[in-house]
Amino acid sequence: MSDAALLLKKPRPAGSDADASASARIGRLAIRSLYREAALAPKPGLVCPDSRGSHDDMDFATFVRSLQALRGYFPAIAARGRQAPALAPLQVLGIAAEQRMLAATGGVNTHRGAIFNLGLLCAASGLLHAEGEIPDAPTVCHLVSERWGREILAGLAAAPAASHGLIVAHRYGCGGARQEAAAGFPAALELGLPAYRQVVAATGDAELAAVQALFALIAGLEDSNLLWRGGREGLAVGQRLAADFLAAGGVLADDWRAHAAAVDVEFVARRLSPGGSADLLGVTLFLAGMDGLA
Repeated sequence: MSDAALLLKKPRPAGSDADASASARIGRLAIRSLYREAALAPKPGLVCPDSRGSHDDMDFATFVRSLQALRGYFPAIAARGRQAPALAPLQVLGIAAEQRMLAATGGVNTHRGAIFNLGLLCAASGLLHAEGEIPDAPTVCHLVSERWGREILAGLAAAPAASHGLIVAHRYGCGGARQEAAAGFPAALELGLPAYRQVVAATGDAELAAVQALFALIAGLEDSNLLWRGGREGLAVGQRLAADFLAAGGVLADDWRAHAAAVDVEFVARRLSPGGSADLLGVTLFLAGMDGLA
């Protein structure tokens, strides 16, 4: 039985061994989703097993080291979520996880977005399980927004522009990762997951579906990493290239690999990297796994 199917089993009373087992399964689903995102190819401008994309400071091995450092974080935050906490205790776990990530990668940020996004989704999944609910994509996303959305936005308003995402948010007035999470991950639910489902239904191939979902996210998301690296022009170019790929049939076209490779060449030539879309692909894969599609 898959992790996703096991998540749907009726929970036992709090404090039982089943609690730890459920948290462990949620954590494994998170790590598996992030590994699939890292290992997926082709991904325009992004690190793949055989390419650094538009990055000089990281490669696929960097991502693997990072994931190894995060293996304990996701089950831990799922277990903490069972206690229906405020945002602050979750942030403590996230900060510690980020420190472990940076120690493992020599200071390279590989998974800061995933620590935030999937951390919240794991916590929400743990809480739903504790309450006897069946975690599914819309329910777990809604719970993140309902339970922690106001605190996330309050923290965004008070935070100094210390990260690339916050600098871009202030400079261009875009939402960024925090607003996406506070709203319940609408881009993953409305862009990534429908594209994923469509290709799984048409082909049964989960990896093709993941590529399609990534291009759908790039085409439709105001990606803060594209804005950071290329400004409004870079964002527009990235969105146009991804939209053209989808309009030509996406991964269902006979020549899709050549088309995707050409998009990657253009991204790398412009030093563009759609890191925000990659983060939300990880979210999409987590939600797909929860719904039994992966």
